[in-house]
Amino acid sequence: MPPSQAKTALTALGVVGAVGAGAAIWGIGIERYLFTVREHAVQVLPSGAPPVRVLHLSDAHMAPWQRRKQRWMAALADAWHPDLVVNTGDNLGHSGGLRGLRAALDPLRGIPGVFVHGSNDHTAPTPRNPLRYFTGPSRVKHREEPLDAQALDGYLGDELGWLDLNNAVGSLEVAGLRIDAFGVSDAHRGWDRLDAVPDLLGALRDDIAPAAATIGVTHAPYRRVLDSFVDLGADMIFAGHTHGGQVRVPGLGALVANCDIPLDQARGLSDWTHVARTVPLNVSAGLGHSIYAPVRFACRPEASLITLLPRA
Repeated sequence: MPPSQAKTALTALGVVGAVGAGAAIWGIGIERYLFTVREHAVQVLPSGAPPVRVLHLSDAHMAPWQRRKQRWMAALADAWHPDLVVNTGDNLGHSGGLRGLRAALDPLRGIPGVFVHGSNDHTAPTPRNPLRYFTGPSRVKHREEPLDAQALDGYLGDELGWLDLNNAVGSLEVAGLRIDAFGVSDAHRGWDRLDAVPDLLGALRDDIAPAAATIGVTHAPYRRVLDSFVDLGADMIFAGHTHGGQVRVPGLGALVANCDIPLDQARGLSDWTHVARTVPLNVSAGLGHSIYAPVRFACRPEASLITLLPRA
């Protein structure tokens, strides 16, 4: 190779290396701390109903030392004054994560809420090659550290007063309206019991006058779950799990979703249609990441503030 070509090749390699190093520094050292609130408004309430502000939290993957994230989450109650909290799971990321979660969520005490589980509410993450995240949906590991899901449920349910929707249904009074809600446990692990929900919903609807709106809540937005939620009459669906891709390519979007949802719906508000019925779907990109994959790129950690409005 002539000296001029060799010099050009070395320069190109240097530029590529510098860009890669810069991207890594940004994703690991900066962007994963750039928490943001993504705002949307959807028209799903009856005419004349007051607006309902829904704070959607997901995938905190909390470790006790993550105080910056804890402080940011703790400020959400006073900053946004939500009427309802929807928590779509993967709250824990470490055996001591509940201590950090208390610091983050205690200010939301007394605000109506609902929650479902992700797998990391039951088992801690394990060391793995971060590049495997881009090879497809993660697989169940046979050696996992169990987490205290019962203590988590005691905190979310008994102390915060939130409704457990893991393969369950319920009804809440929110801003003077009755909101029906149903949900499933983590579909990524196959813990969803969609067959049990219709009978539970039928009993709820037989006993009580019609609700102003019905929401469906899941951790992992698998197509089978979203289709079933539409069939079951959800007026809006909330999900997490995808981390929005966690590492996105500007102008292209998510490379993976860790489930079978279309990649262009792996983050944010979109419409989900099944058998000629369409409902709003919000997939949160989440607030955290595995402690073994501490990176975000072109995908800031987020909470969502969804304002439910009367239909036109």
